[in-house]
Amino acid sequence: MIPVESIHHISLNVKDLERSKAFYSTIIGLKEIERPPFDFPGAWFGIGEGGQQLHLIVYDGETLREGGIDSRDGHFALRVRSYKESIAWLDQHGIQYDARPKARAGFPQIYVIDPDRNVVELNAEVCDLE
Repeated sequence: MIPVESIHHISLNVKDLERSKAFYSTIIGLKEIERPPFDFPGAWFGIGEGGQQLHLIVYDGETLREGGIDSRDGHFALRVRSYKESIAWLDQHGIQYDARPKARAGFPQIYVIDPDRNVVELNAEVCDLE
């Protein structure tokens, strides 16, 4: 068995780095962190307080994603403090989402897609809509 301690980072392919940086900083609320001087463009973001990271990598290849939001597609999930506040924020910024306040998973979920059609799940411990 491999003694896994935690997830360190998630890497996503993006086509327009500035557009993706704006989405992950302004809409999702992640803070950009220092990135080593690789020989290809990209950006790193810190996630929460546990040291996890999101790495954006500029990639000109093809992806499989063509349709809308699909929760069964490959995605990553971020735990949010408030389901209600997250919905309000997405509405305020005109971001399309699939809200599942009573999800079968046992916790409320919101699915969004980033500008490069990567699926992101936002979930909360409880549904605080009322």
